[in-house]
Amino acid sequence: MLAVKHVRARVVEVVHETGVASTVVLRPNGAWRGFKPGQHVEFGVEVDGKRRVRVFSVSSSARRKDGTFSVSVKAHPDGYVSQYLHHELSPRTLIHLSQADGDFVLPDVVPDDLLLLSGGSGITPVMSMLRTLSESGHTGRVTFLHYARSREDEMFSEELDALAASYEFVRIVRVYTREPEADAELAGRFDLVHLKHLEVDPTSTLSYVCGPAGLIASVRDTYDELGAAEQLHTEYFKVPTVDLDAEDATGTLTFDDSGIDAANSGATILEQAEAAGLTPEFGCRMGVCNTCALKKNHGAVRHVITGEVSASTDETVKICVHVPVGDVNVAL
Repeated sequence: MLAVKHVRARVVEVVHETGVASTVVLRPNGAWRGFKPGQHVEFGVEVDGKRRVRVFSVSSSARRKDGTFSVSVKAHPDGYVSQYLHHELSPRTLIHLSQADGDFVLPDVVPDDLLLLSGGSGITPVMSMLRTLSESGHTGRVTFLHYARSREDEMFSEELDALAASYEFVRIVRVYTREPEADAELAGRFDLVHLKHLEVDPTSTLSYVCGPAGLIASVRDTYDELGAAEQLHTEYFKVPTVDLDAEDATGTLTFDDSGIDAANSGATILEQAEAAGLTPEFGCRMGVCNTCALKKNHGAVRHVITGEVSASTDETVKICVHVPVGDVNVAL
């Protein structure tokens, strides 16, 4: 905890938010430089002598006075770290951290009209924003729209109830897509009708959305159609599903260092490497932490989030978010 350069933190408390989600309260050492609401951290735990790293969004207010901050995580069935965090992590455990990072943040001067929109686990970074705005005395209009399967599946339910009742400048609306409440203000999945009902004009409202790929795609399409793309800021909490029938799925993926060739399936390089029996290093599987980065000797790759295609020789790529386009050779 006295390290000068390396960020470490002790677990103060683990709070179970739902049956499958928990908040971890952390007290970092002096190397921690703080965070902006909406940013994420690399979160590393050592289990059985092996360090495992994942990327989690900070969920707490940046205005906390006690020197702690928190991350909130849903335990996924195939998520080793998230399962460990939810079921086994205990106070006093030492956590390896990175400095906070990410551009999904509020501007220094927050406008008078703001939309925070989230789906499922994507609530965590926008909850950090909402908590910070509330504690900083922000008096502009804030619309907080969240989509969850049900109230039981929703994180921070009681706090959202309290904020809705006490924070006069925020309008909090939650939509439960699978188990809607009888008196719900809105129902179903995201639609422009929902924004109109809430009197949100996408063309003049700074908007932040975090959630699954389907939600983000719907919101982005809506803003694009209205010519409001410049007002929208997005953050995925999970890499979009790759279309395995895409035209990219041609040619051969060569793992040069292993002497293995595989027909390109159209999946990410990481997924294809695992399917070929290789065990490359990885961390977040979201293109954030750089753990899986390696050299692409030649060939073209497509970024599954941005859609950008790159064909430079001897470039470094993050194999968890890059898909081969035709013949590709990587140093693995």
